Amino acid sequence: MLNRRHLRIKVLQVLYAFFQGHENDAHKVEKELLLSIERMYDMYLYLLLALPELQRAALNRQAELKKKMRPTPEDLNPNMKFAGNQLITELAEHTQLYKLAEQRKVNWFGAENQEMFKKMYMHLLDTELYFEHMNNGVEGVEEDLHFALQIFKQEVANASWLQHFFDEKSIYWTDDLDLCASMALKTLKNWKPGESIEILPLYKADDDEKDFILTLLHKTIQMDAQHEQDVLALADNWELDRIAKMDMLLLKMGLTELQYCASIPTKVTLNEYIEISKFYSTPKSNVFINGILDKAIVKLTEEKRIQKVGRGLLN
Repeated sequence: MLNRRHLRIKVLQVLYAFFQGHENDAHKVEKELLLSIERMYDMYLYLLLALPELQRAALNRQAELKKKMRPTPEDLNPNMKFAGNQLITELAEHTQLYKLAEQRKVNWFGAENQEMFKKMYMHLLDTELYFEHMNNGVEGVEEDLHFALQIFKQEVANASWLQHFFDEKSIYWTDDLDLCASMALKTLKNWKPGESIEILPLYKADDDEKDFILTLLHKTIQMDAQHEQDVLALADNWELDRIAKMDMLLLKMGLTELQYCASIPTKVTLNEYIEISKFYSTPKSNVFINGILDKAIVKLTEEKRIQKVGRGLLN
């Protein structure tokens, strides 16, 4: 499930707090990092459970309309294209999903949450997306998949009600919604009729993602003084106080990854920290970081401080 760029950002965030707060307990920071990643998985589950809740709101609305004093023919025989959507129904009946959610205490229980989904459904009723799909005369698996994906992208992932819920629920979720929504979308897209939807694991089996983030975290802390010395040696005519704190931290993480993450190609490391700097540092940081890490790769390779495993990883 995890995207390595997002993992780097998670490590960046906890390291920034670590160095800015003069924290000296690396194990406490590790616990904070792993907890923030666990919370990402909870958000992923919340998003998957949102479509069945919308479907339930639709079914409840249809039941209410049938109880009217003078129900219309449409009230008595509603269009079931959304309420009977095969993909959403598969999610609603997915034993593994609900079992996993129960274990992690992830659910949409409570009157306030149910009212939220009622509002979301009433809003959905007024959208062009809903009108077009409900009245286009197309039926079948492909249409159900397309309809469900469009609703998720436009009316779930971007719903202000859900964003407010996530903001209130956990401080860890500030930057996670886009990634978690993309993973939920990937899960939905992989649905095949007649097969159970595959719920993605937090960490892939036999993967080294957890080792990667812990190495990046601890080695950046342990090698802080050496990294600072290396950066200053490479930054011609730059004083320490002229280098933005975020730039220095990104460079230290890059130096850690170059030297201690043996399976990651040097070019990948270089490109990743350039890209992250575009969002988390100053407008010209990417050029500065590109120049320093480029020099670092040459220098550390000559000094045999970069040891990569596998062909082509030094390129």
